[in-house]
Amino acid sequence: MGWIGVKDLMVPLSEYATVSEDATLREAVMALEKAQEEFARTGHLYLHRAVLVYNKAGKIVGKVSQLDVLSALEPKYKEISNGKGMSYYGFTQKFIRSMMDQYSLLDKPLNNLLKKASEQRVKNFVSRPTEGEYIEEDASLDKAIHQFVIGQHQSLLVTGQDEIVGILRLTDVFNAIFQEIKADEAGE
Repeated sequence: MGWIGVKDLMVPLSEYATVSEDATLREAVMALEKAQEEFARTGHLYLHRAVLVYNKAGKIVGKVSQLDVLSALEPKYKEISNGKGMSYYGFTQKFIRSMMDQYSLLDKPLNNLLKKASEQRVKNFVSRPTEGEYIEEDASLDKAIHQFVIGQHQSLLVTGQDEIVGILRLTDVFNAIFQEIKADEAGE
């Protein structure tokens, strides 16, 4: 397994869904759907779960994940969680449920929330990457695994020559590890 590195498992930027930070949520969702369809045609097991966001200069500045889309339905989520999931803080299920009532979260009909959220600009809810979400394209897989586990990330932005060149997805790393475990079990 020592021969597999980040570059071997990353998805090139050209194969990933991207939108401008001025795009609407609707446009981001449509870009994700189109990229998923194209990616599935190439025989990949796992579809993309996020859209990369670029600024006016064409540089990637963040991503919009499935969770970001759901969070966009209720702007109060951003104020409450400060960008971290509530389970991150170790709150109980009872406490988390009580927050819906206390803060009147998702208290409007869902179709109204969907319409309003779909017109929002991506820049209002894009997740900006932290330093720990970048990895060099020539990095080893063990370094990537360490970053995934410690940072609890679903993907890492792969850099080469001071720009983002691809995405390393947790699902692809897990699949490589899974295949190696299977091969080891079969005595290969």
